[in-house]
Amino acid sequence: MPPKVKITREEIVLEAIEIVRKSGIEAVNARSIAAVLGCSTQPIFSNFSTMDELKEAILVKCEGFYMEYAQNEVQKGVYPVYKANGMAYIKFAKEERELFKLLFMRDRSTEGYSIESELNNRMESIVHNNTGLENDKMKLFHMEMWAYVHGIAAMFATGYFDIEWDVVSRMLTDSYQGLLKQYKIEV
Repeated sequence: MPPKVKITREEIVLEAIEIVRKSGIEAVNARSIAAVLGCSTQPIFSNFSTMDELKEAILVKCEGFYMEYAQNEVQKGVYPVYKANGMAYIKFAKEERELFKLLFMRDRSTEGYSIESELNNRMESIVHNNTGLENDKMKLFHMEMWAYVHGIAAMFATGYFDIEWDVVSRMLTDSYQGLLKQYKIEV
């Protein structure tokens, strides 16, 4: 008898992410993953105690994908770092619609840690370094700017519109410069 093929946690998570990409997180269940892997549901529950545990592993992996995506955009050097992060966020929403929705458009009111906490701290530091704004003004500047970025990203993720990248770039620059002018007047 041939040896049984061992299906790893990583394989399960990666196949589940492919299901999310195609059909959204709602389509992820033990049977849909087993069908893609060509196995029973047993390997899934041998690797994960519950579907919630699997979904948490999916989130962690997707967060890693996003962080790598943003880092690659920054490293290209096309835009200043703060803007590059905004452009990456919007591009991720366009190119990875369902992963974006999973990460950034779900109810997180009952969750503790979120990827946004880490991102906000990093972005606020960049705002401080670029503008000299501190504390509440720095936080509010970033919150206002990121609400605008998220709005554009959400429109891409939901198919509301699809505009050229040079227009998106101009919109972000205009918003950033407008906020900067407003905050510099108040300082």
